[in-house]
Amino acid sequence: MAEESGDWGPAAGDPEVQVGDHIREFRESRGLSLQQLAEKTGFSTALLSQIENRMTSPPLGTLVKIANALDTYVSSFIGKEEREFSIVRKQDRTTVSRVGLKDGGQSAYTYEALGAGKAGRKMEPFLVRLKPLIDRNVVRNSHEGEEFLYVLSGRVEVFLDKYSDLLGEGDCIYYNSTIPHHVHSAEEKEALILAVLYQGK
Repeated sequence: MAEESGDWGPAAGDPEVQVGDHIREFRESRGLSLQQLAEKTGFSTALLSQIENRMTSPPLGTLVKIANALDTYVSSFIGKEEREFSIVRKQDRTTVSRVGLKDGGQSAYTYEALGAGKAGRKMEPFLVRLKPLIDRNVVRNSHEGEEFLYVLSGRVEVFLDKYSDLLGEGDCIYYNSTIPHHVHSAEEKEALILAVLYQGK
């Protein structure tokens, strides 16, 4: 896992640093301009440019929309070769996003792809480290598909449209991703969850 710090050091072999590069490669290989990708995802060209240039760390919901628009999978953005099965050793897990950004800002969580390399996959499993909520006016995400969350440690607050609830260790929730949603640690420390996404592909 990439070190969680405010320093953005493009370490050799760090796939997290390359996510924006892979998104650009997928976009260009499909002959799409930033404007065309913006129209397909509903995101601004400015945001997409920031993601491709590693100026911002996109949440999973944003990556799902981009992946669907590019007809690929979220974990494909880490660039691992695909085959009929995937084994991810603990020491080989790759961080898809991290706290440290180029501008010194902080993202709400970090996540590690657990299913990268499986060809034709229908699910996207991630190990997610949720941070405490800083801004109560956070934007809730929505996209095609379904999500299953299982709390491994800590306490998690979940928002689904107008509904909210607290989940503790061992609790889980399964919902349609089209519902505007947001999750964060309900304590002053990180919470760890297993998140399984179905992109609706």
